[in-house]
Amino acid sequence: MLNEFKTFIARGNVVDLAVGIIIGAAFTAIVNSLVGDLINPIIGLITGGVDFSNLYIDLSGTNPASLAAARDAGAPVFAYGAFITAVINFLIIAWVVFLIVKAVNKLKEATARKEEAAAAAAPAGPTELDILMEIRDALKK
Repeated sequence: MLNEFKTFIARGNVVDLAVGIIIGAAFTAIVNSLVGDLINPIIGLITGGVDFSNLYIDLSGTNPASLAAARDAGAPVFAYGAFITAVINFLIIAWVVFLIVKAVNKLKEATARKEEAAAAAAPAGPTELDILMEIRDALKK
C-alpha cells in the first residue's frame, strides 16, 4: 500500500496539480491586489466614490445605523450592496485574467512561429524514404 501511495504521489499529474494550486494562490493574491488597490480606486473616482458594499435593507425593523451595526446586533439584513460589489469584483477579476491569458497566448504563438521559422530555415536532411532507397541500392550492388 505504501508503494502504491509513492507511485501515486510520484505521478506527474499530482505534482503538476500541487504546483498549479500553489501558483494559483499566489496569482490570486496578485490579481486581488490589482483589483482592490489599483482598479477599484479608479472606478471609485469615476463613479464619484459610490460604495455599494454598505447598501442593505433591514428586515428586522430596528433601523440600525449601518450594515456593520446590523450584523453586530444579529439583525436580519438583505445586503444587496455586498452582492453587487462581489459581482463587480468578479467581472473585473475575470477581465484581468482574460487579458493576462490573452497576452500569454500571444507570447506562446510568437514563440511557436519563431521555432517553426527556424525549423523551416534549417537545411533539410534526407528523408526516411531517401535513406531506404540508398540502402536498397547498396544491397543490390
